Amino acid sequence: MLYLTGIIITFFLVVILASKKNKSEADKILACWLFFTGFHLFLYYLHYKNDFASFPFLLGFELPMPLLQGPFLYLYTSALTSQNEHKKYNLFHFLPFLIACLILIPFFELSFEEKLEVFKNEGKGYENLILILYTAILISGIVYALLSLQKLSKHRKNISEAFSSTEKINLSWLQYLILGSSIIWIVVIFFNDEYIFSVVVFYLMFIGYFGIKQVGIFTNQTISENKISMISTVENIETEKIKYEKSSLSDSERQSIHHNLTTIMTNEKLYKNPDLTLSELSQKLNIHPNVLSQVINSAEGKNFYDYINSQRVAEFKKLILLPENQKFTLLSVAFECGFNSKTAFNRNFKKETGISPSEYLK
Repeated sequence: MLYLTGIIITFFLVVILASKKNKSEADKILACWLFFTGFHLFLYYLHYKNDFASFPFLLGFELPMPLLQGPFLYLYTSALTSQNEHKKYNLFHFLPFLIACLILIPFFELSFEEKLEVFKNEGKGYENLILILYTAILISGIVYALLSLQKLSKHRKNISEAFSSTEKINLSWLQYLILGSSIIWIVVIFFNDEYIFSVVVFYLMFIGYFGIKQVGIFTNQTISENKISMISTVENIETEKIKYEKSSLSDSERQSIHHNLTTIMTNEKLYKNPDLTLSELSQKLNIHPNVLSQVINSAEGKNFYDYINSQRVAEFKKLILLPENQKFTLLSVAFECGFNSKTAFNRNFKKETGISPSEYLK
C-alpha cells in the first residue's frame, strides 16, 4: 500500500506541474524527474507484488533507472539557481543511463522466462555487469549530489553579495531536496531494496507536501516569477563581477566611495528598506554595483548582506534604548530597522553581538 501511495502521489504531482501555466525550465525538469521516479517506483512495485507477468516486457528496465536521479537533481538545481548556462549539453548528463541501457540489451532480448530465472538466481551470470552498474549508480548519485550542493552554495554566496534580505530567495526548498536525495543514497549503500523504496516514497511525500506549501513550486502564483527574476539578477551581477575584479581601485578612490557610503547610510538610513539591494544602493552613489561590492568587502571586511544587517543591528541597539520605544516589542523595533523576519533578526543580531537580543537587554 505504501508503494502504491507513492506512485499515485508522484503522478499526481506530474499532472499538477504539466497543467501549470507559464512553466519555467525548472518546472519542466522537475516534472520529467518525477515522472521517471514514479515509473521506477511502479517497476519496483511490480517486483514487490510478483506481478511482472502482466508486463513481461518491462522486466529489467528498472536496473539502469537510478542513473537518472543524479542528473535530474543537478539540472533542476542549475535551472532553479539560473546557473544552467550550458543548456545544449544537458542531454550529455544522461549518457551513463543510455550506455547502461545499451550494455543491457542482451539481457533485454532474453525471453520473459529467461529473465525471470536470472532474477530468481540473484543475477547469476551477470555478476560483473551488476557490480559495474551498482558502482556507477553510487558514483553518479554521490557526485551529482555534491555538484548540486556546490551550485546551491554558490547561489547563496552570490545573493549575500547582492541582497540585504535573502529569506525569499535562499531556496531552502532546494536544500531539503538535495539533502533528502543524499539520504536516499546513504540508504542505498547500507540497506536493501525494500528499505530504499520505502524511503523514496517518504521522500516523494515530502516533495508533495513542502512543494505545495512552498509558493510557486506547484502553483501559478507570481512570486515564483519574481524569485526567478531576482535569482537571474544575482547571476548577472556575478558574471559582471569577474570583469570588475580584474580592475583595481586606488586607495583614494576606495576611501572616497567608502566615505560617501558611510554618509548616505547615516543620513538616509537606507538599510531600513527591508528589500534593499546592491544595485539600488550603487545607483544612489552613482557607481557600478561591483565597484561598491569591492569597497564594502575591502573597507568593511564584509559582504553586502552582512554589512547592511550590521547597520540594522546598530540601529536597533540605539532605538531599543529610547524611552518612547519601551512600549514596543523587540520584533516591532527590529522591523523598523529593516529586518523582515524574526529569524533574520535573531540570526544577524547574534552574529553581530555574540548574544541574543533578549540576553543583550538583560
